[in-house]
Amino acid sequence: MRYGICNLSIVPLRFEASDRSELVSQVLYGDIFKIIESRKHWSKIRIAFDKYEGWIDNKQFLEIEAEDYKKLQSANPKLSLDLVEFVQDKTDQLIPIQLGASLNGMQLMNHTFDGNFTSEIQPKTNIISTALLYLNSPYLWGGKTPFGIDCSGFTQMVYKLNGYKLLRDASQQATQGEALSFIEESEPGDLAFFDNAEGNIIHVGLIMKDNYIIHAHGKVRIDRLDHSGIYNVDKGIHTHKLRVIKKVI
Repeated sequence: MRYGICNLSIVPLRFEASDRSELVSQVLYGDIFKIIESRKHWSKIRIAFDKYEGWIDNKQFLEIEAEDYKKLQSANPKLSLDLVEFVQDKTDQLIPIQLGASLNGMQLMNHTFDGNFTSEIQPKTNIISTALLYLNSPYLWGGKTPFGIDCSGFTQMVYKLNGYKLLRDASQQATQGEALSFIEESEPGDLAFFDNAEGNIIHVGLIMKDNYIIHAHGKVRIDRLDHSGIYNVDKGIHTHKLRVIKKVI
């Protein structure tokens, strides 16, 4: 088995080994992964954090040793807390990184960093304040950053920044935690899931106090939440049908 680390800020993870293929997620600075298939220009990888798989351009990562991968995988996560920051390489060039970038592997890449970071599990009361850092970020299918993010990437990154693990897709996240019977049982930071006409879970958001929800739909926005689902305050209509509320923390 071979292993890698992302040495750039935001790298596309694609469904197939092609620049024209669908973006399924993103590999952020410092993310580590297993290389499960190799081709001349592309590698299929499995990200350590959430076991998500896809194809990455071979020019956009560094290969690391198995021992280093294991050490990083077991290390307490150290994540950048600034919207945009920079790491510095050995030639004094600056490399931009974004909110939620992993800083644990910097020494392997000969990079230095003196910005703000978090490395502790935060109380649940911190979830919504973290979520508000992404407010008005544009929606991007497969995105995981303030410059483009999808609904499950949003909830995953907010939880990650507070020291908790969520899976990548909304349907996967819906398998985690304890189901609640009523909205009234929920508290800020719980997850609300929504389904389509076929009963498939297609959307997720973070419950706020006073029956509000923050979620990525066009942009990261705040709407009303009731027993039917999400009520869009701008359009005056329900846009998503509530399926289940889950308490993970």
